[in-house]
Amino acid sequence: MRRWVLRILAFVGLTYSAYAAEPVRLIFDTDMGNDIDDAIALALIHSLENRGEVRLLAVTITKDNRWAAPFVDLVNTFYGRGSIPIGIVHGGKTPEDSAYIRVPSQRRDKEGRYIYPHGLEDGTQAQDSVALLRKTLDQQPDHSVTIAQVGFSTNLTNLLKSDEGRELVARKVKLLSLMAGNFEKPEPEYNVYTDPQAAQYLFSHWPTPMVFSGFEIGLRVMFSHESIVRDFAYTSSHPIAEAYNIYLPKGEDRPSWDPTAVLYAIRPDRGYFKLSEPGHVSIGEKSVTTFTPDPKGNCRFLTMSPDSACRVKALLEALASEPPKTAK
Repeated sequence: MRRWVLRILAFVGLTYSAYAAEPVRLIFDTDMGNDIDDAIALALIHSLENRGEVRLLAVTITKDNRWAAPFVDLVNTFYGRGSIPIGIVHGGKTPEDSAYIRVPSQRRDKEGRYIYPHGLEDGTQAQDSVALLRKTLDQQPDHSVTIAQVGFSTNLTNLLKSDEGRELVARKVKLLSLMAGNFEKPEPEYNVYTDPQAAQYLFSHWPTPMVFSGFEIGLRVMFSHESIVRDFAYTSSHPIAEAYNIYLPKGEDRPSWDPTAVLYAIRPDRGYFKLSEPGHVSIGEKSVTTFTPDPKGNCRFLTMSPDSACRVKALLEALASEPPKTAK
């Protein structure tokens, strides 16, 4: 009897410890507007913040387009967190128009009010990304911040190159979880080849542990259009569902490249993924990523089984579609 009591107490203690853990302090670095999975990843973050698992400190953007920051702002506002600071890149690699961020940002009702309220009406009103990253990191305890980079390496490389930027990162950041590379096939990956110089610098100079969610991981976890149709229908105007349908008007499923990197950043110890051995990541010809094992390396990449892929797919669809709650 005593043995069973001890087991129950141990279980209760572990459960309490899990729920009592401090929320992950997260910076989300995104190329919002280039692919819809960035928007789904942001919805996922807000859902997990509702559960007390994460605190979104800031969003920095590597798409240099006037509508990227307003769209991020309206999504944050939709989920009750319109005060989250937003930074934008200058001289970024992808200034092209994107309807899925532009149309929701502009849409108004008959009275001229925004369907999705937001304070930023143009990216020029947002802060500079590097300045925001430096300010945000400086305000946090040492070795406490997780960064999820799901776009290009432009912002974080510029941070490293700023005055004592590498030292600031080494002191404040505990993990960089990034969607980048392909560790299954020798093929170029978009987030790397769009700004390969920045990626190469980041991979070579980042001073903390880095975990890569490669192209092959997102490809195994298809976010279904059926979820967009069914699970987001609790309101007639949902910015994520509207953006998805603008980006994929034919109702296609979409790989979860960015959401998997975010899921690992916030829940690294839930068994959704396995990790490679440690090593280094470099960029070769045609911007192909190469992993070189090294026990002293600070890079690992995610792997996953078919069963885990099914589990993660169901989880992402459930979490990303949860209704917003008023932020405290």
